[in-house]
Amino acid sequence: MSWGGARDGAGRPNGQGKYGEKTKPVRIPENMIDKVLEYVSSKGYELPLFSSNVSAGFPFPADEHMEGPLDLNKYLIYNPPATFFVRASGDSMIGAGIYSDDILVVDRSLEPKNGKIVIAAIDGFLTVKRLSKSDGKTILKAENIKYPDIELRDENEVVIWGVVTSVLHKV
Repeated sequence: MSWGGARDGAGRPNGQGKYGEKTKPVRIPENMIDKVLEYVSSKGYELPLFSSNVSAGFPFPADEHMEGPLDLNKYLIYNPPATFFVRASGDSMIGAGIYSDDILVVDRSLEPKNGKIVIAAIDGFLTVKRLSKSDGKTILKAENIKYPDIELRDENEVVIWGVVTSVLHKV
């Protein structure tokens, strides 16, 4: 009986994988993996960024020069291993420009400072609110007058998941 080697009909047919084309395994030394992944991820999402601003008032002559490529990952994500995305739900933060179905970019490595918008788990329930610390009290504030502030008490189980760094929403 033969062991190993190619077998007729074995494996995934070409073009059926994640990339829609034939792939090739590559061996990389373990100490180079992070550098290779960083290089590969920096090459796939660059979009053109024009060097001039767009007037929201009266039109101005078009500037035909591009500033260079814009990688949204580098623009929106400061610490990739500590960053995650979450979808907003509801209207409690509309005053901060966060609407239902917006995608929030959240960085777990940032310190949740006074005035920052945070993702918090309060007694097992997730919420997005503005952190307010004053007079020895910690309060999570909504940015909509229809919603009350949430004062955090000792009996609450509170975990700050991270600080919101960007908001993505469609117009």
